Amino acid sequence: METATVESTGPDRTGRRPRRRAAGTWCAGVLLAGVSVVVGCRAADTDAVTPVPQLLAFLPWLLAPAALALLLALLVRWRTGLVWGVAVLAALAWLTEPYGGGGQPTGAALAGFRVLTSNVEFGRGTASLVPAIRREHPDVVFVEECEYRCSALLERAFGGTDGRYPYRRAVDGAGSDGSVILSRFPLTVAPGVPGTMGMPGAVADVHGHRVRLQLAHPMPPLPGQLSVWRRELGELRAYAADGGDAPTILAGDFNASQDHAAFRRILATGLRDGARLADEARTPSWPARTAPLVGAQIDHVLLSRDFSARSAHFLALADTDHRALVLDVTLHRHT
Repeated sequence: METATVESTGPDRTGRRPRRRAAGTWCAGVLLAGVSVVVGCRAADTDAVTPVPQLLAFLPWLLAPAALALLLALLVRWRTGLVWGVAVLAALAWLTEPYGGGGQPTGAALAGFRVLTSNVEFGRGTASLVPAIRREHPDVVFVEECEYRCSALLERAFGGTDGRYPYRRAVDGAGSDGSVILSRFPLTVAPGVPGTMGMPGAVADVHGHRVRLQLAHPMPPLPGQLSVWRRELGELRAYAADGGDAPTILAGDFNASQDHAAFRRILATGLRDGARLADEARTPSWPARTAPLVGAQIDHVLLSRDFSARSAHFLALADTDHRALVLDVTLHRHT
């Protein structure tokens, strides 16, 4: 007795595999297209429009969707996707190289001191910043989003002629508008950079040497407000460019990383990123909840070429979404 065999012609053999391949190809293509737009804007030295500026802050982390797209292309045997994926990964690897460094100054060392910058998120992180300052002993402190209560607490903890930081420059304000510079060195008044949020400035007498100090806190690149973000970063660039040969420290929450064209234009004036000089160029400072595993370095201490940077480290503080940056610098004789 013969047994008839029936070859299956169901969806497993005639329909499911092509559909899976099409879905895999489509997903890989969407991922590669999205990453390619961001990579292309970075290579073209433009911040473009939303959502590119927001994604540029996390440029190194785009390696993950690019790698996933390459894996999908491999699984579905999409040759174009394989070539495309390899090209995108190579471009990302090239573009994520540290930027904003340069050689150390060769002139004689004149003075060494420590700088700390911290965004305390509407003042909420002030209570944890105070013991950090006492522990780290910075000589100059830049505090962003230091509203009225934050300013008062810092004054009680460190102010007065007998305090640890007898000199200060501040822009008083509520919420994110207030900012403070604390200094062990005598300060003279200097006009701050105009902005939506307070950005005070000063000139410090560092053992007989004049050093320009400027706090940075431009608006973030929010959708619909990119023009404000660009304008205020442009104001900081103008400040840097107007310094001439004067030793300059520009520090704070820039709301921009080395992958933003508007930030690189500040570095193009001759300033250098202190964390980059101290081999911490890609260490994330925000958001603190996921850093240092995932995040962006948007808190910076920028230095004129009169300075070298010896070391840098980031501090995790409670009740703020930023990590503080501590940088040891040395002022050198101009050559």
